[in-house]
Amino acid sequence: MLFIILADILIYFIVTNFNNAHFSKKMYDSISRSNSADFTFVIVDNNSMPEDLDGLDELSSRSNVVVIKNKKNVGYFSGLNIGINYVRKYFKDAKYLVVGNNDIVVPSDFFERVASCETVLKKYPVVAPNIRMLDGTPQNPHVISGISKKREFIYDLYHSSYLMAGLIVRLAKLTHKFTDRKDEQQHEVAQEIHQGYGACYILTPKFFEYFDELWAPTFLMYEEYFLAKQLEEKGFKTYYEPRISVTHHCHASTGMLPGKLKWQYSREAHKEYRKYVKVWS
Repeated sequence: MLFIILADILIYFIVTNFNNAHFSKKMYDSISRSNSADFTFVIVDNNSMPEDLDGLDELSSRSNVVVIKNKKNVGYFSGLNIGINYVRKYFKDAKYLVVGNNDIVVPSDFFERVASCETVLKKYPVVAPNIRMLDGTPQNPHVISGISKKREFIYDLYHSSYLMAGLIVRLAKLTHKFTDRKDEQQHEVAQEIHQGYGACYILTPKFFEYFDELWAPTFLMYEEYFLAKQLEEKGFKTYYEPRISVTHHCHASTGMLPGKLKWQYSREAHKEYRKYVKVWS
């Protein structure tokens, strides 16, 4: 969690950590180098290994860092919800909550850019920033209008077996120029979107007029869809705002998972997703 007052805007960052305290440190350093006033950085740890917790303990020795240590790994959105509830309990004046992964790098002008987008932040419950990978590849807008039936069929096929998943991944690498979604090509266009990439969101006061926390029916994966559905049930969409940008190391936590375990998490999330999205009925 991070807070700062800038042009009467109060912002908090809430991130999760799982065996990657070095990324939490990088994020802390990037915020420290930004054009900001005093801030506090709170990390929700999902039961990391002792040696990783040592790194978090070193961070928490600083006056503006707080670490919340979970006794078990509760997952991504559920972990963020622990931080959200903490902020809402102890910081009643919390206004904007930037929630997401700890492998985000904040640019030096981040807070000025947030301030310049206050009109958008007042109107929408969730704002998705311009997320760029280290090589500059954009990750937002993630899904602008929806998922095609052809791609839904591929999702079903991917989750039918681990062997099939591996074949689809290898085929996708060979054909990505033709099969990649074109959504990210609109990364310079501010607009309402169906889903923002799950690494980083800004939750606004409008969000907390309708919700207490993020809907988290899965341990990991498909968070983008469940947030989109949560918003749509109240008549809202996520807004993509390219003026607010961050850099994303990408897969800092999930990249450490064994391939089959990661696929199993995805399969369980896909089953939950299919309870609500029945393409073939």
